[in-house]
Amino acid sequence: MGRRPVTAPPLLDAHLVADRDAFQLDVRLRIAAGEVVALLGPNGAGKTTALRALAGLHPLAAGHLTLDGVDLDRPDRRRWVPPERRPVGVVFQDYLLFPHLSALDNVAFGPRRQGADRSAARERARGWLDRVGLAEQARRRPRQLSGGQAQRVALARALAVDPTLLLLDEPLAALDAGTRLDTRAELQRHLGGHSGATLLVTHDPLDAFVLADRLLIVEHGRVVQEGDAAGVTARPRTDYVARLVGLNLHRGRADGHTVRVGELTLTAADRVVGDAFVAFRPAAVALHPARPDGSPRNVWPATVTGVQRHGDNLRVQLDGPITVAADVTPAAAAHLRLAPGQRVWAAVKAAETHAYPA
Repeated sequence: MGRRPVTAPPLLDAHLVADRDAFQLDVRLRIAAGEVVALLGPNGAGKTTALRALAGLHPLAAGHLTLDGVDLDRPDRRRWVPPERRPVGVVFQDYLLFPHLSALDNVAFGPRRQGADRSAARERARGWLDRVGLAEQARRRPRQLSGGQAQRVALARALAVDPTLLLLDEPLAALDAGTRLDTRAELQRHLGGHSGATLLVTHDPLDAFVLADRLLIVEHGRVVQEGDAAGVTARPRTDYVARLVGLNLHRGRADGHTVRVGELTLTAADRVVGDAFVAFRPAAVALHPARPDGSPRNVWPATVTGVQRHGDNLRVQLDGPITVAADVTPAAAAHLRLAPGQRVWAAVKAAETHAYPA
């Protein structure tokens, strides 16, 4: 999102330890006032469990959840605040609007629960519907709204309670591509004006890169990488993150500009000593029918295991000393007659091969 560097002390300070059958979540999370953090991870990583714990829908087994200096969940002190008493707003993936209430009364529901009378609650709700561009839809019920409109009503309902913490659970997942683009821009504008802490749970890296100041990657209930979009995309630390940002990633042992990965030695542009990751883009992988000569590069024999369309190009999956993906043009694929089982030579220039400490 890149709105500004966040240097304030955390508004949310949490160590979320939660059990779900045989799965355990163990995640440390800090979010400053005005900061948007995206929680990314594969299915089953623990993202939803984390969101439910923050909302008060799943009690912690250990750790703590402190918001604006107040403990909301602290098992060692037997402290637990129920969901309705937490200063938390939630936008669920399927929005969960009350079907029997108008858009206006959906948004007014939170203020009413906080003690506002009907007139004051509706006045606040009208203000929020106007801010999200839905003043003219105030009397409509959820079934009369488009997907994008329902999402904005859900966002208005969450923000109408002036939450210290705003939780967004895959807020754009239910929208079609065209609506998603417009709604993402609208959501970015509203998050920019939110003074509290915001946690965005998403599978979509584009949503995370556009909307968030910082990314938190979770796998198997643990944080595996954290940082801004530029740092995470430049130096992925797991296969999931590498796939997310579109890089080939391998781990090996480095000595200067060379990295030993299994039986293959790769030359990298960066100097590293010790355990290291080596990464390169699929577009940097060139394929040849025979071993190429020429400028310094990394070369190895490979076998084609799959070919799929990838945008305007073809993505070729390769097995060999290392498993990689290569992006080639349709013309190059036709020239090489690429098909599963075919043997080729893969080459990546040292200048396009990057290494960094593991």
